[in-house]
Amino acid sequence: HVDKLSSAHVYIRMSTQTNLDDIPEAVVMDCAQLVKANSIEGSKLTTTDVKYTPWSNLKKTADMDVGQIGFYDDRLVKTITVKKNADIVKRLNKTKKQLQPDLAAEREERDRQERVKLREQQREQKRREKEENEQKKAQAELRSYNSLMQSDKMKSNAVEEGRSLDEIDDDFM
Repeated sequence: HVDKLSSAHVYIRMSTQTNLDDIPEAVVMDCAQLVKANSIEGSKLTTTDVKYTPWSNLKKTADMDVGQIGFYDDRLVKTITVKKNADIVKRLNKTKKQLQPDLAAEREERDRQERVKLREQQREQKRREKEENEQKKAQAELRSYNSLMQSDKMKSNAVEEGRSLDEIDDDFM
């Protein structure tokens, strides 16, 4: 958006892992040239300031005019100075396509894909936690003496009825 003048707004679709600093300088300059060229007042000036920010930082309230925007956090707004460059604008206009995308449907599809990815990550996390718990239980069982002290495997050293000490002693040897 051209600073302090009416102009077009240009949006760049980025992947969720990309941030504003990852955008190549040439792409930022191309977008800035488009904004400047599509500004009635800005296109007449030799240099103008263009501001750009992430979409999530755009603030739009009901009392704002059409095309007017604000920012939630001014620290996220970046400003570049753009000089008039007709060659860039001509090159971009040659590749111009007029599309009317269904933005709501595209956003819903993207959100759905993010939810699927999040659910998969949660399932994987639960599976890992379950494996860790099973391993901890197995380790605790190995350290426990519960398996050693089972009454059905124990024998008393008391004299059994009907057998003499000599018989018991012979069985031992």
